[in-house]
Amino acid sequence: MKTLIESYRSFPGEHCGSTAMRGLLYHYYDIELPEPAVFGLGAGLDCIHLSAAGMDPAVVVFGRSLNMEADLGRALGVDYRERTEADDAEAWELVRREVLAGRPTMLSGDIFYLDYREYKVHFPGHRFVLVGFDDERETAFIADRINPEPESCSYPALFASRNPPEGISTKNLWGRFHGAAPTRSFREAAAWSIGLCSRRMLGLEAADTDVLSESPGLKVASGIAGIRSLAESLEDWGSREDAKWLASYNARCIEKFGNGGGNFRRLYAGFLHWAREIDPALAPEQTPNLAWQAADRWTALSALLATASEDDVAAEIWPQAADAARDIAGIETELFESLASAEA
Repeated sequence: MKTLIESYRSFPGEHCGSTAMRGLLYHYYDIELPEPAVFGLGAGLDCIHLSAAGMDPAVVVFGRSLNMEADLGRALGVDYRERTEADDAEAWELVRREVLAGRPTMLSGDIFYLDYREYKVHFPGHRFVLVGFDDERETAFIADRINPEPESCSYPALFASRNPPEGISTKNLWGRFHGAAPTRSFREAAAWSIGLCSRRMLGLEAADTDVLSESPGLKVASGIAGIRSLAESLEDWGSREDAKWLASYNARCIEKFGNGGGNFRRLYAGFLHWAREIDPALAPEQTPNLAWQAADRWTALSALLATASEDDVAAEIWPQAADAARDIAGIETELFESLASAEA
């Protein structure tokens, strides 16, 4: 059997999750939003610092929340639900039936295994949309963030990505829209998401990291605390045998790897500008500039780590990197305290 949802419009963009949700909102509800608005309405900003001896690399910094897509649905008042599935065969059958019913379907997986992407490192939180399949060729058709046309991915590559044999797995996670159109205005949605993001970043509300709970020995810190945890970790990187690998991977994770630059902070700055156009009371005047400042500091930290990954550098680079992270923590504390005060 072969099928393709030809009506699905894929929006190329900076980040996989926000471009996927942008396309899905347009398909299901005829809502066309700029990508920064999609990211911000999903309360997408975070700083998740992960460390575990069994990971490769053993320390990772990730600049967005793990449940941005579900939170975007909650912000807009849309019934969007995500679930995992332990059985790989059942996981495929579930999403296959969705596409047969004409419903493009959100998937998650490790980009390393997707054979249409030349990606040489593991990145387990990638988002993409299933829009069709061809059973005879054992090929799935995927809407991803790079090209407007569907990509072709072999079944073995897709199945390995969705529940990989090593590293962190999102356990065949997939998402579906249920029910009617959004019940909140863009202003109401923006106010809700800014409040949620501020509380998480300031440690007033716990981030949802349940998808990581089964990873053995994993230590997780998030929000401003995640940035400070990263700073403390950086102090010790110079004495590690894997220091160059940690620096190389995280330099790219901060500035590249589909985040719009500056560890997702440029996307969030764009969202705050968008929110202020709706209602200046949603975000104090200085907050978009603070988000831009944070983005620039993350970019500078990435450059420090890139240098450390390529050369035998002086020992001072690691304290410099740690100080840079602490500086970012200060800027983002000011940013989210300002946003929280506007909400109050």
